[in-house]
Amino acid sequence: MTFAYTPEQFRHLVQFALDQSLRMGATGAAADVSESVGLSVSVRCGEVETIENTRDKSFGVTVYKGQRRGHAASSDFSESAIAQTVKAALDIASFTAEDAMAGLPDADTLYAGEHDLKLYHPWKLSADQAVEMALKAERAALKFDPHIRNSDGAGVSTEAGHFMAGNSLGFVGGYPYSRHSFSVSPIAQLRKGDASTMQRDYWYSTARRSRDLADPKAVGEYAARRALARLNARSVPTQQCPVMFEAPLAAGILGSFVQAVSGGALYRKSSFLLDSLGKQVFADHIDVHEDPFIVRGMGSSPFDEEGVRTQVRDVVSGGVLQGYFLSTYSARKLGMKTTGNAGGSHNLRLTSRHTKKSDDLAAMLRKMGRGLLVTELMGQGVNYVTGDYSRGAFGYWVENGEIAYPVEEITIAGNVKDMLRNIVAVGADELQRGTKVTGSLIIEGMTVASGAGSDE
Repeated sequence: MTFAYTPEQFRHLVQFALDQSLRMGATGAAADVSESVGLSVSVRCGEVETIENTRDKSFGVTVYKGQRRGHAASSDFSESAIAQTVKAALDIASFTAEDAMAGLPDADTLYAGEHDLKLYHPWKLSADQAVEMALKAERAALKFDPHIRNSDGAGVSTEAGHFMAGNSLGFVGGYPYSRHSFSVSPIAQLRKGDASTMQRDYWYSTARRSRDLADPKAVGEYAARRALARLNARSVPTQQCPVMFEAPLAAGILGSFVQAVSGGALYRKSSFLLDSLGKQVFADHIDVHEDPFIVRGMGSSPFDEEGVRTQVRDVVSGGVLQGYFLSTYSARKLGMKTTGNAGGSHNLRLTSRHTKKSDDLAAMLRKMGRGLLVTELMGQGVNYVTGDYSRGAFGYWVENGEIAYPVEEITIAGNVKDMLRNIVAVGADELQRGTKVTGSLIIEGMTVASGAGSDE
């Protein structure tokens, strides 16, 4: 994969846009330019379904006329098109209402320096090689057991890109990046032709560097094992019990926390964690750490979308909230300083001070003793104003610290505010999903409701 533009050309385009903005009457401006190239393939039941090559590019400019803001974008990188885009942004700014909080970041918050986080590892992968990799993962799943009778397919994708951003305060910065992944989704069936006995599951691997991806055969077999484990699922009676969220779903719980303590939700007063800074929001053994500087991290970056420098910090320490996730605008609305989180969090890791290296999934099941292990959630089901939580779920009923049988047609319910405080254990079975890392979580006192009215 090769780029059509060099970093020097991007820097020129950004500077040209900033100069044009100021020349046309803007009091401040920010611009960014990017391009990406990618390949993705999908197969199903041994046949190629899709092969896609992508090449995208974009340019955007934000201008300020006093405290009025305008934004416009284009995919044309010619100087005449950029000048027209700047004019369009200024025209928009002329019609927007004044906003006392609008404007560029404070100069003392902007990033200046060098950070090589090794985020760019292009993969010289042909379409034929990608297809073979996907087929290998799918074949491994289909051959694993006679009850794996079908497939929802397997896919491989690779993307590389680079960008440059800058503003009229003097910040200019950018870097190349890459992302690679593959997935497989087998279907298990007890009796051939009986759709009522079918169960599907999946697994995937993602990394900045292709050699860090898991082995396709191992992923295919693990996905098959997960699908087989779902067979003969039943419901359970409505009750209150501990619920254990498998690590990929635990990352979603962490994501709900991030949403609740992000600036937009806070200044709009649409969060169940309003005014929680310095207060207990998690159980007292929980820490949440943010580190934007992890080499090859999926959430790594030396600066945020506004050019503000990022920072290593403890977001939660001993269960107590130490900081919000703020952009320049949301920070000003709250009378605070930006935390360098315009665009989201950076490599969050949730840990417990009680976790031992031996606390794998089996050990966590023994800790729970009796309750529900959840491996799939359906629907949205989170009210961020009240914290009310209700999701359709699939999982496994646990008795005496061991999985007894798979469970379906159930709903789990609670309140996220209570859920965070009722985390009793975090597993050592850490997994990264997106920009978040956590092990499995055991949460006490949730309601498990039967979707089928079971009275067992």
